[in-house]
Amino acid sequence: MQPILEISNLITSFHSSEETVRAVDGLDLCVHRGETLGLVGESGCGKSVTALSVLQLLRCPPAEIQGSIVFNGRNLLELSREAMRKLRGDALSMVFQEPMTSLNPVLTIDDQLTEGIRLHQKVSRSKARKQALEFLDLVRIPDPKSRIREYPHALSGGMRQRVMIAMALSCHPQLLFADEPTTALDVTIQAQILELLGRLKQQLETSIVMITHDLGVIAEMASRVVVMYAGRVVEEAPVRELFKDPRHPYTRGLLGSIPAVGRRKSQKDRKLQEISGIVPDLKDLPPGCRFHPRCSEKMPVCEEKEPPKIKLGPLREVTCWREAEG
Repeated sequence: MQPILEISNLITSFHSSEETVRAVDGLDLCVHRGETLGLVGESGCGKSVTALSVLQLLRCPPAEIQGSIVFNGRNLLELSREAMRKLRGDALSMVFQEPMTSLNPVLTIDDQLTEGIRLHQKVSRSKARKQALEFLDLVRIPDPKSRIREYPHALSGGMRQRVMIAMALSCHPQLLFADEPTTALDVTIQAQILELLGRLKQQLETSIVMITHDLGVIAEMASRVVVMYAGRVVEEAPVRELFKDPRHPYTRGLLGSIPAVGRRKSQKDRKLQEISGIVPDLKDLPPGCRFHPRCSEKMPVCEEKEPPKIKLGPLREVTCWREAEG
């Protein structure tokens, strides 16, 4: 199957007068039509920067994007700013973190929803408003005719997130990036938002890249997972295989830190596993494997050389010296 998005050797760098930092370093990634891909890792691993690089929403300069980002057969990095602007919000869209700061506080929901529809579909204001109401109803906003006249501050966090989803889907995008769509929401609202995204994916046949640090969300939503650490992919696998048999120590650490519901009595006193340390400063990366200072399974070679990428199957890869040595 031909991927809808194919990223090859993506390097996203941020320049200052003193130094250059690579937030994404040599990323390879593909998304197939109709699939939900999970992009996971701790904060600072490069997940959001990857999405913003694809949509070219990073200020340039100081940001510099290199490599290849092929969407529907077109390399986005070769498009003009005007051509990219036409794609963004139409065929390509994104649900951003923190809906309160992503929505304009001085514009009504009506103004913000209809703007994108009118821009990309060239329809009248009345037709755009009718379509906006349909999408508010689709994302289950109660009383959309009343809510559409509200300002963002008058809506709850869950309702603002639904508005963001309605805005992102209003032009029927082929690919949607959902960046931490359930952050700061209570568990009931989280479940409703995930159910909503799954339902809309089926109805609109949209591919989704789900960006999150929550592996519970990935287990529920994704069919395939890409694990990032310090700007690089360390493991990629179908979701069932990843949860059943994680091959990278970092992935095992992430899975081991998830609280288990319904543990046996003998396990109740067991402490949650933790990954010692923090994600390294991208301005001062360790030599060799970037994870080795935090890894309980490291070998001498891990501190000296960057690990190779090992292919374990058609959709399975891991970047680790233990797999190479084994």
